[in-house]
Amino acid sequence: MTNGNIVGTIDAAEVALGTFALFFLLLVVWLRREDRREGYPLEDSITGSPDSEGGPISTAEAKTFILPFGKGKVSFPTWDREPVNIAAKRRENFGGAPYTPEGDVFAAGVGPGSYANRAKFADLDAHGNPRIIPIGDLAGMNVAPLSTDPRGLPVYGADDAKAGVVTDLWVDRAESVIRYLTIDTGTTTVLAPMAMAIVRRDRVILNAVNAADFAGAPVPAAAGEITRYEEERIVAYFGTGYLYANADRLEPLI
Repeated sequence: MTNGNIVGTIDAAEVALGTFALFFLLLVVWLRREDRREGYPLEDSITGSPDSEGGPISTAEAKTFILPFGKGKVSFPTWDREPVNIAAKRRENFGGAPYTPEGDVFAAGVGPGSYANRAKFADLDAHGNPRIIPIGDLAGMNVAPLSTDPRGLPVYGADDAKAGVVTDLWVDRAESVIRYLTIDTGTTTVLAPMAMAIVRRDRVILNAVNAADFAGAPVPAAAGEITRYEEERIVAYFGTGYLYANADRLEPLI
């Protein structure tokens, strides 16, 4: 039978199979090139020296993205290594060994306190307005009637000591949720992540850090606005406390 043959013994099924195999191979190569736009080339876990880029099959040409609302352009991959200076040292000399913070644990930037150098402008909504702002700056948004309004409630840290009082709420206008609590510590005013807080009827418990540590939290530079960079630092600061706020948190549960 030669029905369906194109040339000799090559029929339509063989052409379709070969075409699919070639397409799939090219798709895998394309995906491997695209997924290496950020975080590559990898670096040696001991020396920190960059590994080989991997050649043309593993390395894509730079792609430029135009940011919305006139925030400029960014290109990836950048080929540059971002400077990373962490106040910590490796416990052992092997790849994957944990780091131990040196000095101020909240400034070390390791473990749960790790952060990324995000853009130094506010997260914007679809209309170009800052997404996260004080609730008083947004008309029509209030705490649900059946929920406890944290404003005016005392805040207690991991050591059960009073850290301050909630004075304001920062909300996400795009998501209609509370993102940060404004806490007056008596010496300064800081923002704390709402996701880490437990709101009771008579108090707010934020056991990520001790009461004395609240005053050291990063604060936004501009009134009524918080940048992505500042958000990252605030969350990292309080995240640090889950492991380093108290010595017993470094030990196993059993």
